[in-house]
Amino acid sequence: MCYDVAVKPTVYIETSVASYLTARPSRDLLVAAHQQVTHEWWENALPRLEPCISAAVISEASSGDPVAAAKRLEALAGFTVLGDSVNVRELSRAYFSALELPVDATLDAYHLAAAAWHGMDYLVTWNCRHIASGRVRRIVADINESREIRSPVVCTPEELLNV
Repeated sequence: MCYDVAVKPTVYIETSVASYLTARPSRDLLVAAHQQVTHEWWENALPRLEPCISAAVISEASSGDPVAAAKRLEALAGFTVLGDSVNVRELSRAYFSALELPVDATLDAYHLAAAAWHGMDYLVTWNCRHIASGRVRRIVADINESREIRSPVVCTPEELLNV
């Protein structure tokens, strides 16, 4: 398969990536490593991609500490905001039900649905429990296949450093 190198691959940036990018350096070694990888990805890989977010990302990024929220929103400024639709919300409900997610993870299903419905090439996240887990990827791929929707590659910034 040939790829048109003039067209940048699309990437849906889930909220956790902006959070890791803008947070104060962590003393937790794993979190600190994720923060460093996120900075490297943002500086080196992101320029080779077409970044997209949704209103759900903006909503999540806006919550919490006002100073931290402002930093997250500034990092996300200028990215294409994908539209909401009945189709995205219905697909989100299908994922949520099939994945048996807790109520507080409703937006995680929405991120997956927005990325899939809008035909994103990638969905990048640090949420490895409700988004970038093998179980979630398999279930989402099965649902998408049954609906003839192409699944984005769901991955962490570390997995997408060499795009």
